[in-house]
Amino acid sequence: LQSILCTFGPETEEPVVVDFEIDGLRSGNLTYGHRFHAPGAITVRRFDDYAAKLEAAKVVLDADRRKEIILADARNLAFANGLDMVEDDGLLEEVSGLVEWPVVLMGEFEQDFLAIPAEVIRLTIRANQKCFVTRPPGAGEELSNRFILTANIEASDGGKEIAYGNGKVVRARLSDALYFWKTDQGDLPDLDQLQASAEKFGLDLKKPLDQRMARLDHLGVTFHAKLGTQGERVERIKRLAEELAPLVASSISPLEGEMAGRPEGVASREAPASSVRDRASRQDEPTPSIAFGDISPSRGEIPALARRAAVLTKADLTTEVVGEFPELQGAMGRKYALLQGEHSSVAAAIEEHYKPQGPSDRVPTDPVSVAVALADKLDTLVGFWAIDEKPTGSKDPYALRRAALGVVRILVENGIRLELTPIFGSAYEWANYLDKNAVTTLERKAEQIYRSDLLAFFHDRLKVYLRDQGARHDLIDAVITPQSNDLLQIVRRVEALGSFLDTEDGKNLLAGTKRAANILAAEEKKKTTVADRVEPALFREYAEKTLFAAVNQAEKEAGQAIHNEDFSAAMLALSALREPVDSFFERVLVNDEDQAVRANRLALLARIRAATDQVADFSKIAG
Repeated sequence: LQSILCTFGPETEEPVVVDFEIDGLRSGNLTYGHRFHAPGAITVRRFDDYAAKLEAAKVVLDADRRKEIILADARNLAFANGLDMVEDDGLLEEVSGLVEWPVVLMGEFEQDFLAIPAEVIRLTIRANQKCFVTRPPGAGEELSNRFILTANIEASDGGKEIAYGNGKVVRARLSDALYFWKTDQGDLPDLDQLQASAEKFGLDLKKPLDQRMARLDHLGVTFHAKLGTQGERVERIKRLAEELAPLVASSISPLEGEMAGRPEGVASREAPASSVRDRASRQDEPTPSIAFGDISPSRGEIPALARRAAVLTKADLTTEVVGEFPELQGAMGRKYALLQGEHSSVAAAIEEHYKPQGPSDRVPTDPVSVAVALADKLDTLVGFWAIDEKPTGSKDPYALRRAALGVVRILVENGIRLELTPIFGSAYEWANYLDKNAVTTLERKAEQIYRSDLLAFFHDRLKVYLRDQGARHDLIDAVITPQSNDLLQIVRRVEALGSFLDTEDGKNLLAGTKRAANILAAEEKKKTTVADRVEPALFREYAEKTLFAAVNQAEKEAGQAIHNEDFSAAMLALSALREPVDSFFERVLVNDEDQAVRANRLALLARIRAATDQVADFSKIAG
């Protein structure tokens, strides 16, 4: 703090100084301009006066205007040199706060450094020098050897010395990055100590990335004190990914045309006939080195590719580049995988298994990437639930909400049908079976961990996701039950229910079924007798007979439609109840004096409720 400016007063009067002192500095009506261009004191009366005088003294007060100046000048400078600026909103925000009088300049480095991956160059220049990189027009991800910097002074030499100094620092940083890049592609010095880990994971120690995975396991790097090492975690992810792969492939196999969509078929995952432990001996076999061509894999190849990708997912954590730039984990693994000849789906999965990392991040769509991404996130969630390390309030140190939302988005946006609770069970069993020091809460009932509490957590994340997509909260609540474990099915039911309730039939049926449910609930609360089944012999009114026939037909047709996953057809079947329900309430007194007749009519209302409950709990819907 160099000075304090504080004045007060209306526009029509001379403002006065608000007098106070902080750390020996007394307030006044003086401020100062740019420390090099206009360091003298400036007398200020009010804000308009303040902004104008600072501008004259080479200080741009408005932060947004500084950003506009930097962005426009940087674009123009790049264009003048036949290049495009690679825009970076976060860096622009940061740089605009570091300068008072922005002056955009261009620096350069040797072409040889372009052998380094573009992500590494960009991060090196961004992190160390706060500079923007450039690329040739239409060059995709390829960068040029020019960069753009923002100075805080109009230098007498046009900024040549400033640009040269920045270039010198950039070259030194890129020299380090080039060394890291080349080192990661060479052999490790301790290969003789990595043989056991290589055999465990079926690794080829002639390949650099395989060596790094072997080292990660050999070093026993801890993932979490109660959840074992990174090596143990990779083993769990591998087994879970291979189990998930066929289910994912049946929904989004690349052989079936377009990328992820909304399949008609169902990839429902039933509980396996054999336990996890029964399958252990088969899956303990070494993982083969995959050497398929650079083509889309067939369904049969996807499990092996997913297994291979899972084994290499965390391998780049021990590389030099990721050690220097942790934010490049996954991205560097993909590059190293391609360099050593891995299938493109394996390489993509190494990077994409971290996705999505936020609401604006895209979800993986390649079946191999999807299987590994789901395995990674589900292993994390089940593991932390098992050790009772769940999010509380605003605290979520392990980003478990983000992981669950990632699972939700991957399943829904790829149109994947998956029953979650059996997968929770597999993940929990693998954790117990593989990790000697891992899940320490074996006395806890697994069912409590993943069949109720964790499933409810997923329901909450799905509700957040659907509300963000514009879905009505009451429709979501009406569709979700504590046992709902197929997220895509929930979404489709919400969509079908919303479309149906927008129709006149839907609105009227909602009113009728809610009336039936309310009457029934009130009588049940009073412990009024409700017959176990409807007896047609007790019908006294034609409307009763008509409604009974309509309920039987609607129940049958809706049930068949739900079995066929056609929720719109189920709604259409239920819409046939509208007129019979309206007629029943117009012509029939439910609380008849005859107890048997009353109990029979209440049983008929219970049938209405049961028929609509096949699709949703109408009592939870507003309106």
